[in-house]
Amino acid sequence: QVQLVESGGGLVQAGGSLRLSCVASGRTFNSYIMGWFRQAPGKGREFVAAISRNGANTYYTDSVKGRFTISRVNAKNTVYLQMNSLKPDDTAVYYCAAEEKSQSLLIRPTQYTYWGQGTQVTVSS
Repeated sequence: QVQLVESGGGLVQAGGSLRLSCVASGRTFNSYIMGWFRQAPGKGREFVAAISRNGANTYYTDSVKGRFTISRVNAKNTVYLQMNSLKPDDTAVYYCAAEEKSQSLLIRPTQYTYWGQGTQVTVSS
């Protein structure tokens, strides 16, 4: 089992940047595929980005390509989401997720077993 704790959210103006962090505790971090999701008020949980166990492979939803970067430092049990050129539409609670039993990157919330508590990101216009 793994526990996930996100941090780094906050209020930022459009065009600004934030870096989210997700620290994992428990079992071996490098055995997990990691993902970031977000959920805006009144909407479902949306895939943002995913990263492979060794960090060599990443995948993004179209709306964040070129603006967001997912990365991980396995020695620190941490996955990051660098968010640049933020837009009001990026406003949401951001969650990190972990899954051990897969050989490919995962983009659906139901594919992940472990979740953090979320961190709020608010982008003002």
